Amino acid sequence: MNKFECLEEKACRDGIDVIEIDFNSEKIKGLYCDGTIGINKKIPTSIEKTCILAEELGHHYTSYGDILDQSLTENRKQEYHARLWAYNNQIGLMGIVECYKHNCQNIHEMAEHLEVTEQFLQDTLEAYRLKYGICTTVDNYIIYFYPNLYVADMNFK
Repeated sequence: MNKFECLEEKACRDGIDVIEIDFNSEKIKGLYCDGTIGINKKIPTSIEKTCILAEELGHHYTSYGDILDQSLTENRKQEYHARLWAYNNQIGLMGIVECYKHNCQNIHEMAEHLEVTEQFLQDTLEAYRLKYGICTTVDNYIIYFYPNLYVADMNFK
Protein backbone atom coordinates (compact mmCIF):
# COMPACT_ATOMS: atom_id res chain seq x y z
CA MET A 1 0.00 0.00 0.00
CA ASN A 2 1.45 3.40 -0.97
CA LYS A 3 1.38 6.50 1.26
CA PHE A 4 -1.73 7.92 -0.42
CA GLU A 5 -3.64 4.69 0.14
CA CYS A 6 -2.50 4.60 3.79
CA LEU A 7 -3.75 8.16 4.37
CA GLU A 8 -6.97 7.37 2.53
CA GLU A 9 -7.49 4.34 4.77
CA LYS A 10 -6.82 6.48 7.88
CA ALA A 11 -9.38 8.98 6.67
CA CYS A 12 -11.93 6.22 6.10
CA ARG A 13 -11.34 4.77 9.58
CA ASP A 14 -11.97 8.25 11.00
CA GLY A 15 -15.19 8.71 9.00
CA ILE A 16 -13.75 11.13 6.45
CA ASP A 17 -14.74 10.79 2.79
CA VAL A 18 -12.01 11.43 0.22
CA ILE A 19 -13.22 12.21 -3.28
CA GLU A 20 -11.56 13.43 -6.45
CA ILE A 21 -13.20 16.52 -7.93
CA ASP A 22 -12.76 18.44 -11.16
CA PHE A 23 -12.42 21.91 -9.59
CA ASN A 24 -13.16 24.93 -11.80
CA SER A 25 -9.91 26.58 -10.70
CA GLU A 26 -6.44 25.15 -11.26
CA LYS A 27 -5.36 26.95 -8.06
CA ILE A 28 -7.52 24.72 -5.84
CA LYS A 29 -5.68 21.49 -5.11
CA GLY A 30 -7.72 20.31 -2.15
CA LEU A 31 -10.46 21.37 0.23
CA TYR A 32 -11.83 20.07 3.51
CA CYS A 33 -15.41 20.63 4.63
CA ASP A 34 -17.54 18.81 7.20
CA GLY A 35 -15.89 15.40 7.05
CA THR A 36 -15.21 15.39 3.31
CA ILE A 37 -11.92 16.03 1.53
CA GLY A 38 -11.92 16.96 -2.13
CA ILE A 39 -8.71 16.42 -4.12
CA ASN A 40 -8.33 18.01 -7.55
CA LYS A 41 -8.53 15.30 -10.25
CA LYS A 42 -5.89 17.14 -12.30
CA ILE A 43 -3.08 16.59 -9.79
CA PRO A 44 -0.57 14.63 -11.86
CA THR A 45 1.21 12.43 -9.29
CA SER A 46 0.21 10.29 -6.34
CA ILE A 47 3.04 11.89 -4.36
CA GLU A 48 1.53 15.37 -4.77
CA LYS A 49 -1.94 13.98 -4.00
CA THR A 50 -0.54 12.46 -0.81
CA CYS A 51 0.89 15.81 0.33
CA ILE A 52 -2.43 17.53 -0.36
CA LEU A 53 -4.42 14.81 1.38
CA ALA A 54 -2.11 15.07 4.42
CA GLU A 55 -2.73 18.82 4.68
CA GLU A 56 -6.48 18.42 4.31
CA LEU A 57 -6.46 15.73 7.02
CA GLY A 58 -4.53 18.25 9.11
CA HIS A 59 -7.49 20.59 8.71
CA HIS A 60 -9.85 17.87 9.90
CA TYR A 61 -7.77 17.21 13.01
CA THR A 62 -6.75 20.78 13.90
CA SER A 63 -9.14 23.33 12.37
CA TYR A 64 -12.68 24.48 12.98
CA GLY A 65 -15.06 26.74 11.09
CA ASP A 66 -14.50 28.55 7.82
CA ILE A 67 -10.85 29.61 7.56
CA LEU A 68 -10.81 30.62 3.88
CA ASP A 69 -10.24 34.31 4.70
CA GLN A 70 -6.49 34.25 5.33
CA SER A 71 -6.41 37.97 6.14
CA LEU A 72 -7.61 37.00 9.63
CA THR A 73 -4.88 36.07 12.11
CA GLU A 74 -6.87 33.22 13.68
CA ASN A 75 -7.44 31.64 10.26
CA ARG A 76 -3.73 31.87 9.40
CA LYS A 77 -2.90 30.17 12.70
CA GLN A 78 -5.30 27.34 11.92
CA GLU A 79 -3.79 26.98 8.45
CA TYR A 80 -0.33 26.78 10.03
CA HIS A 81 -1.43 24.10 12.50
CA ALA A 82 -3.01 22.02 9.72
CA ARG A 83 0.18 22.23 7.66
CA LEU A 84 2.34 21.42 10.66
CA TRP A 85 0.19 18.34 11.28
CA ALA A 86 0.82 17.29 7.66
CA TYR A 87 4.57 17.96 7.90
CA ASN A 88 4.86 15.93 11.09
CA ASN A 89 2.72 13.14 9.68
CA GLN A 90 4.53 12.83 6.35
CA ILE A 91 8.10 13.71 7.38
CA GLY A 92 8.73 14.58 11.01
CA LEU A 93 12.12 14.98 12.58
CA MET A 94 12.76 11.25 12.30
CA GLY A 95 12.15 11.43 8.56
CA ILE A 96 15.01 13.92 8.32
CA VAL A 97 17.18 11.57 10.38
CA GLU A 98 16.22 8.66 8.10
CA CYS A 99 17.37 10.69 5.10
CA TYR A 100 20.71 11.23 6.85
CA LYS A 101 20.99 7.48 7.56
CA HIS A 102 20.27 6.74 3.89
CA ASN A 103 22.95 9.22 2.76
CA CYS A 104 20.56 11.56 0.97
CA GLN A 105 22.71 14.40 -0.34
CA ASN A 106 20.18 17.04 -1.41
CA ILE A 107 16.53 18.10 -1.32
CA HIS A 108 15.70 16.04 -4.40
CA GLU A 109 17.08 12.82 -2.90
CA MET A 110 15.39 13.54 0.44
CA ALA A 111 12.01 14.19 -1.18
CA GLU A 112 12.32 11.03 -3.23
CA HIS A 113 13.24 8.97 -0.16
CA LEU A 114 10.38 10.46 1.89
CA GLU A 115 7.90 10.20 -1.02
CA VAL A 116 6.91 13.87 -0.84
CA THR A 117 7.24 16.73 -3.29
CA GLU A 118 10.33 18.91 -3.09
CA GLN A 119 8.09 21.91 -2.33
CA PHE A 120 6.40 20.05 0.55
CA LEU A 121 9.83 19.15 1.96
CA GLN A 122 11.12 22.71 1.62
CA ASP A 123 7.96 24.04 3.32
CA THR A 124 8.45 21.48 6.09
CA LEU A 125 12.05 22.51 6.68
CA GLU A 126 11.06 26.19 6.78
CA ALA A 127 8.28 25.46 9.28
CA TYR A 128 10.73 23.50 11.43
CA ARG A 129 13.24 26.39 11.26
CA LEU A 130 10.53 28.67 12.60
CA LYS A 131 9.42 26.18 15.26
CA TYR A 132 12.81 24.91 16.50
CA GLY A 133 15.19 27.73 15.63
CA ILE A 134 18.77 26.93 14.70
CA CYS A 135 18.65 23.28 15.76
CA THR A 136 16.89 20.57 17.74
CA THR A 137 17.67 17.08 18.96
CA VAL A 138 15.84 13.79 18.50
CA ASP A 139 16.98 10.26 19.45
CA ASN A 140 20.70 11.12 19.82
CA TYR A 141 20.76 13.15 16.61
CA ILE A 142 21.04 16.88 16.30
CA ILE A 143 19.35 18.52 13.33
CA TYR A 144 20.60 21.95 12.31
CA PHE A 145 18.21 24.06 10.26
CA TYR A 146 20.42 27.11 9.97
CA PRO A 147 22.45 28.17 8.07
CA ASN A 148 21.98 24.89 6.15
CA LEU A 149 20.29 21.60 6.88
CA TYR A 150 22.73 19.33 8.68
CA VAL A 151 22.25 16.17 10.76
CA ALA A 152 24.82 14.88 13.22
CA ASP A 153 24.88 11.65 15.18
CA MET A 154 25.70 12.59 18.79
CA ASN A 155 26.98 9.03 19.38
CA PHE A 156 29.49 9.29 16.52
CA LYS A 157 33.01 8.58 17.71
